[in-house]
Amino acid sequence: MKKYLLIISFLLFAVNVMFAQTQKFGYVDSQVILTQFPASIKAQGDLDALTNLWLAQIDSMSLGYQQGLADYQKQAGTMTDAQKQVKQQELITMEQTILEFRNQKFNQQGGEIFLKQEEIFEPVKQKIYNAIEQVAKEEGMQFVLDKSGDIILLYADAAFDITFKVLDKLRIGN
Repeated sequence: MKKYLLIISFLLFAVNVMFAQTQKFGYVDSQVILTQFPASIKAQGDLDALTNLWLAQIDSMSLGYQQGLADYQKQAGTMTDAQKQVKQQELITMEQTILEFRNQKFNQQGGEIFLKQEEIFEPVKQKIYNAIEQVAKEEGMQFVLDKSGDIILLYADAAFDITFKVLDKLRIGN
């Protein structure tokens, strides 16, 4: 019985060693790809333009609120209680509108900017993933890691870095 167990253990070990030797790994630096791939640069520019537009709208609304508040403070001494109450309600409404707009556009849990980011970058990510897959197949790699994300890559031989091959694949459009 021990003899069979030993033989099976040896065979499993031999198969594992052979399997490990045939594995080929590669890695990419997705930050490099995102900063050098023209479609990614354009997508980021589009997202930045939209963000700047919404921030300008918030600034404009805030400026209107500040002006209304300053006017109220100047005129409060000459206003009746009813006029003060109306003006205070207008200011509260303006402030709530600003907060709602900011929340609608930039809320971390589903604000429009995050939805837009996903929409704008989805085609870019798909192109990048396709290029990574093509290069990996061409290079005979079974695994490709991303060294810029949460995966900790303590050492990588530059011979397995396919970042620029992926960028080349993206540039020629395959």
